[in-house]
Amino acid sequence: MRLADGDNPALPQRCGEFATLTEGLDYAARGRTGYNFFSGRGEPLGALTYRDVRERAIDLAAKLVAMGMPRGSRLAILAETSPDFMIFFFACQYAGVIPVPLPLSAGVSNHQAHVSRLRAMIGSAQPIAAVAPASMVHVVREAGRGLGVEMIGSPNDFYALPRDRGDLRPFGPRSPCYIQYSSGSTTEPRGVLLSQRAVIANARAISQDGLRVTAGDRTTSWLPLYHDMGLIGFCITPMLCQLTVDYIATAAFAVRPLIWLKLISEYRSTISFSPTFGYELCVRRAGMNGGTGFALSNWRVAGVGGEMVRPEALQRFADVFAASGFEARSFVPSYGLAEASLAVSFAPLETGVAVDTVDREQYERCGRAIKVIANTRVRRVRSFTRCGPALPGYTIEVRDDDNTVLPDRTIGRVLVRGPSLMSGYYRNSERTRQTLSADGWLDTGDMGYLIDGSLVITGRRKDLIICNGRNIWPQDLEWAVEQLADVRSGSVAAFSVYDDHDENERVVLVVECYSNDAMMQHDLRNNIHSVIQRTAAVNCTVVLVPPRSLPYTSSGKLSRASVRAQYLSGAIKPQMQAVRDDLSAAPQRKRVAAG
Repeated sequence: MRLADGDNPALPQRCGEFATLTEGLDYAARGRTGYNFFSGRGEPLGALTYRDVRERAIDLAAKLVAMGMPRGSRLAILAETSPDFMIFFFACQYAGVIPVPLPLSAGVSNHQAHVSRLRAMIGSAQPIAAVAPASMVHVVREAGRGLGVEMIGSPNDFYALPRDRGDLRPFGPRSPCYIQYSSGSTTEPRGVLLSQRAVIANARAISQDGLRVTAGDRTTSWLPLYHDMGLIGFCITPMLCQLTVDYIATAAFAVRPLIWLKLISEYRSTISFSPTFGYELCVRRAGMNGGTGFALSNWRVAGVGGEMVRPEALQRFADVFAASGFEARSFVPSYGLAEASLAVSFAPLETGVAVDTVDREQYERCGRAIKVIANTRVRRVRSFTRCGPALPGYTIEVRDDDNTVLPDRTIGRVLVRGPSLMSGYYRNSERTRQTLSADGWLDTGDMGYLIDGSLVITGRRKDLIICNGRNIWPQDLEWAVEQLADVRSGSVAAFSVYDDHDENERVVLVVECYSNDAMMQHDLRNNIHSVIQRTAAVNCTVVLVPPRSLPYTSSGKLSRASVRAQYLSGAIKPQMQAVRDDLSAAPQRKRVAAG
């Protein structure tokens, strides 16, 4: 199998200097680069040069028009990391149809929860048609039942359509580009509607200013294509810069994360991104063998985004894989969100992770991030990662609840303004008005502070715990508990509930437990109580639940809001109760089988 080449010696590089995605793909198709797809063992599965993508997308676009899809109608695409996704996504651009990438698993393992999530998104987007991998068509049909979707099929079902009288009608610069359902979308899905102009502006800022892309760059990704970092960062932007992308599926990465490093090593990739947990998975899998056997010295941009950046975890990765040539200065923390297309800020290149260490007492009680310097007597500190200044053309402000702009090192609401903001939430004008002001400021929902123009994120506003007059960030509690030997990363949710007895907020920790032994569970609860006391000096309720109980968003982030809702509704079932239920149900199942 011939893979797409890594360079274009005869085609001058242009980075985001186009008016639309189709104009960018028309140019990229003149070269030899494109998309390569690999298995979970690193074996080539398929390849599409940008010329292939363009030819097949144009053919399919004519078929979409011929089947009667009106201009501006929607096509839902279950976003598998495969050649078919690329063909359908860009076919929509040539046909004047708005693609709506939907998650393969929606961040849940339960079938009915997956169907419900997809149904909410389909109901919001109101697509005329939907396409899914052949093995998933039945799931989309179940989710779309009764919602007016005229055709639901596999890619081959659409490829088999006639193309007679199907004229191309590509989008213009002011036209829509796609609708993305943000990672927090659950029962009330928020479809972020982005224009061609916004997406192109963000891709140009990312490539020219944030990453300083050159013709010698090559990218590798395992990020899901229904998420902004995967779609814009590692599908659209590389195409608009004529760069080759080497893909492994997200599910394959979760099983064998070191394949990611293997591809970077073998194909000499220079740019790849991950949330912090991706780097953590690699460290865990490296195990006793250490970080040898790779060639990572070419990896000049090891981007970090998609969730709050944990500097300690990144340092562990740098220490382990230094033996393979990885340099800590390659880390590039960033900040962004789907409502801004993707990126808002990048840390400076070749500087690594800059950490701001502050007095925890000050930032919890009075919202001031007082820097801790050497030789002070501050006993309780908190370290935050600096995500760099706003990209050129963008502005970041931190404001209080009265919309007053706050000075440096004062924690408040993070607002951004720039050329790549969403047009609004699709068919949700009320939520749009709450988020996007008339003068162009986007309320991100995040809290943070600025240091000489550099942004520090402290957490999501809706997740903030206020206990005894103190501001406690749930991730601080979660990360502290995750350091216990019997707790895995990503298996802890912290939140607060209102206690009717003393009219205060009560802190709750829901922790996945991997042991059914009563004594081990008792010890784990005690250890968690001790850790929370040391970390935040508060009492807490600890609830142990079975493995894989915690819900996640479509982008793989823990959904604290969903855990809290399940806890309040009684849907969260403690581990010991679950064990007792299993034991009591066993004889009944046996009697039914015997009877």
